[in-house]
Amino acid sequence: MNVFPLILKEIRHRKLNSLLALLGIAVATALYVGFFTTGAAADRETTRLMRDIGFNLRIVPRGESETALLRRGHAENTMPEEYADRFANQPDLSYEHLTLTLKRWTRVGETDLLVTGIRSMVSPRGGKKKPMIFQIDPGTTYLGFHVARQLGLEPGGMLELEGHRFEVAQCLNEAGNEDDATVFLHLQDAQLVLGEAGRINEIQAIECLCRDPNVDSIDILRAELERVMPEAKVIQKRAMAKARESQRLMMEAYFAFAMQGLLVACALWIAVLAILNLRERRDEIGILRALGFGASMVAVLFLGKAILLGIAGAALGFAAGSALALWAGPSIFEVTAAAIEPEYALLREVLWAAPLFAACCTLVPAALAATQDPAQTLRED
Repeated sequence: MNVFPLILKEIRHRKLNSLLALLGIAVATALYVGFFTTGAAADRETTRLMRDIGFNLRIVPRGESETALLRRGHAENTMPEEYADRFANQPDLSYEHLTLTLKRWTRVGETDLLVTGIRSMVSPRGGKKKPMIFQIDPGTTYLGFHVARQLGLEPGGMLELEGHRFEVAQCLNEAGNEDDATVFLHLQDAQLVLGEAGRINEIQAIECLCRDPNVDSIDILRAELERVMPEAKVIQKRAMAKARESQRLMMEAYFAFAMQGLLVACALWIAVLAILNLRERRDEIGILRALGFGASMVAVLFLGKAILLGIAGAALGFAAGSALALWAGPSIFEVTAAAIEPEYALLREVLWAAPLFAACCTLVPAALAATQDPAQTLRED
């Protein structure tokens, strides 16, 4: 016998129960889709914000003294710029956002300043990465806050260094660190000014390892660098690296906890509604069994209703969850707001997961209905 018409009649007859069950499934789906969509945005936002903290790896010439490096703030020794090109052909490294730098302190009039040449390069993992810091065109300069104020320069002005003139492209806001005393140049311009053609004294990077508590990531990083550039050594800013990884793990744990709580609450909702539906249909089930409906057919009636409502709830929930993410996401994740968009791959997922979830929540009431003794039920009535 075709049970589909019976399921539709049951839904129409008990509108309130069916509507509440549909609402529970739709809410669960909507929150799941909304959490997942904004969760992807949160992951991007966290990555971007943690990235903006700064580089956590410093690659310097092997012979450089760590004590002297910390005292001066930059390496005294240099290495060929071409060494860095070796990274571009290594797709399996744990280094990202490689930035080549050359730094030296100099003096202009009565002002001490740090000349810093910078150039970003191809990511070792293939493809271009968005630069960590601003990109400087040759012939221009970005001035730190105190340098610009002491030299009385503004955007459009000209700065002369060692007989070379550079147009001021931008004066930076106060940073509270050595950047305030820095003149940023394109790497080739800095090499020309400092008389260090083709040389760099540091490569800055970000570690992209998933931290394993049983493994010290610096050992992995040093082994990789030894393979690619044995003439250099890597120094890790551990506090920064740990903060970045701890933030990422915290966000993952939070969303996992939220989703688990959500699924449990919705499962209880659907199960309670199914039990109430069972109590309302005791007489009906007894009559069906007396008319020859088997236990399996009765179970199919309950599970079929759950599956049908699950499909409808999944479609409604996906639409509502996507709309919620698009409405609320940009105001929460301002940095990556433009990247928030419906995750259509989720639609296929929820169209089978939501009916399965609803059916699982209805298994116990369906089993009780299937094993109900029709003689006992009719005798009681």
